[in-house]
Amino acid sequence: MPNRPRTALERLLPEKRLSLKSDQATRVIYLRPLTQLGLLGGGVAMMGWAIISGALLAYDHIGGGAESQSAGAQSAYETRLAALADERDARAAEAREAQLRFAVALDQVSKYQSELLTTQQQKRELEAGLDAVQQKLGSAIAAIPKDDALSKDELDLALNALNDKLRDTAEARDAATEDARLAKAEAAAAKAEQEQLLARNNQLFDQIETAVAASVVPFQEMFDNIGLDTDKLLAQIDKGYSGQGGPLTEATVSTSGNAAISETEARADEIIVSLDQVNRYRIASAKLPLDMPVKSAFRFTSGFGPRWGRVHKGMDLAGPIGTPVLSTGDGVVTFAGRQSGYGYIVKIEHALGTETRYAHLSKIRVKQGQKVSRGAQIGDMGNTGRSTGPHLHYEVRVNGKAVDPMSFIKAAQNVF
Repeated sequence: MPNRPRTALERLLPEKRLSLKSDQATRVIYLRPLTQLGLLGGGVAMMGWAIISGALLAYDHIGGGAESQSAGAQSAYETRLAALADERDARAAEAREAQLRFAVALDQVSKYQSELLTTQQQKRELEAGLDAVQQKLGSAIAAIPKDDALSKDELDLALNALNDKLRDTAEARDAATEDARLAKAEAAAAKAEQEQLLARNNQLFDQIETAVAASVVPFQEMFDNIGLDTDKLLAQIDKGYSGQGGPLTEATVSTSGNAAISETEARADEIIVSLDQVNRYRIASAKLPLDMPVKSAFRFTSGFGPRWGRVHKGMDLAGPIGTPVLSTGDGVVTFAGRQSGYGYIVKIEHALGTETRYAHLSKIRVKQGQKVSRGAQIGDMGNTGRSTGPHLHYEVRVNGKAVDPMSFIKAAQNVF
């Protein structure tokens, strides 16, 4: 019975002979089953270690690349959004200028039409008077003796004066008609220009609305994944950023052809409201610990959860001593000093009862009660306290209870 395992091993790995032959002699090496088993186990262990090391290096490379690409895409996106906003303002100014020119043209057309009506009325009155004069002149001419040459000359002079007056009136009427035609053409051109500007504004507004909607979605998904009462946080944001002031002036409203402009202004107001919503989300995200505490090169050595029979309440990021350690969100330093097990540690209180801890530091760069912003350096990575090597122990606590820091970091991976 005791020899059964050995017999099974000899059956799987029979003894082998390795001959090493030289010019003078031949040497035989015996590979027993236990020796073969040891060599086989060593080869498997080396292969496993190579696979695990390669996976860790790939994870670090992919994580760093994704973070860089996300930051570059966010920067390019914000630059494009600012350019669209500037173009929107320029188009709105052009629309207002076109509206003003259109109103001036309409006033000029109205003026020319009034002058034309007056001229036509004068023409009708002159024609009626001329008819009456011609009738009387006809009667007078018929009654004048043929030998009365002086009276006929005077009559010719009167008729010539009346004809000159009628000719001047007709020329004035024709000039007024031409001016009215030109004014109508100018008004039509101004209206066409205004419609073209409104169409360009609508296209620009569509692009801005699409961009704003796309920028809101990552924030909404991030806050949904965190699982905190973000409505309460947004209410605090509104309360803390509600300042108003400045002189008030009476608004002027145009009553001629301003329906399209009013619609444009309404869309612009909606876009401003949407941009304000994005800004509220951005301010709120800065007040939560959503960023990475280390931006320099590091190695992820331990995560949140059970470790060596105990619960590891944070995650460990290893790097050289002196590596900058950054605040992951806006907050207030509640402790900065030495604490048993943690070594040199900094504690920061954030919004909604969240707290972050940065332990095993070699140097502390903040003081208790100091306000810090996201990305501010609060210390240097070290090896103080209960530590086996230089690294940062990073914790996130919600209402005093430790949670997985990666849940906050992963929720914000498409935002920062």
